[in-house]
Amino acid sequence: QVRLRESGGGWVQPGDSLRLSCAASGDVFGLGWFRQAPGKEREFVASTRSEGVTERDTDLQDSVKGRFTISRDNAKNTIYLQMNNVQPEDTAIYYCVGDPIHRPYHPRLPEEYYYWGQGTQVTVSS
Repeated sequence: QVRLRESGGGWVQPGDSLRLSCAASGDVFGLGWFRQAPGKEREFVASTRSEGVTERDTDLQDSVKGRFTISRDNAKNTIYLQMNNVQPEDTAIYYCVGDPIHRPYHPRLPEEYYYWGQGTQVTVSS
């Protein structure tokens, strides 16, 4: 069983930057982020495969493209979500997720991810 531990959440103002980290206790092929805002369903944010060094190995939801970047340090089994120019609509609990299956595509459905972290709160407010 792989455990995922998120860190880096907190309160920021609109336009600020924030970096989330997720450390996995073991090697997982696909790692990524979902988020859940109050009263809403969980939604896909970003993902990366174990290669994680080229653009084709990452996937980003359209609403965060140009603002968020996902990266991966395979030596540390850790991924990062760099969040720039955050907005109030980015307020949510952010969950680190893991997919052990070597899929030929980037999964975006919650049920496609076997491992889930406990979540870290991100609040964007002035």
